Amino acid sequence: MSGFRAFLLRGNVVELAVAVVVGAAFGNVVTALVTGFLTPLIGVFGGIPDFAAWTFAINGSVFKPGLLVNALIAFVVLAAVIYYLVVVPANAIAVRALRSAAPAAPTTRPCPECLSDIPLAARRCAHCASVVAGER
Repeated sequence: MSGFRAFLLRGNVVELAVAVVVGAAFGNVVTALVTGFLTPLIGVFGGIPDFAAWTFAINGSVFKPGLLVNALIAFVVLAAVIYYLVVVPANAIAVRALRSAAPAAPTTRPCPECLSDIPLAARRCAHCASVVAGER
């Protein structure tokens, strides 16, 4: 039981749980924004005041394509917000971190005969067996 408790209390699991809860709450906010503001605003120009009320019936079965339109608009808005507020800044931070990292010192050099990579301290190439001057 202690191993399971340690697993649950690790930082990654707790952070993931918080992210899921916050993401679900944010999804609800975006859905409310779309159904309460954006689709009526689009409806002003398109003639349909509320996409959720857009229905049609065939043989007594009621189809509600307006709900799909609302869900698609909510998805696009949510994806745009996540892209511009999470992905773009995270990529910028990653690029900055890579720029600031110093390049690692080389551990190999090319063989003057066959151009294979050999260790810096090697005195003979492992590929072509030619004698090379080693670093001391």
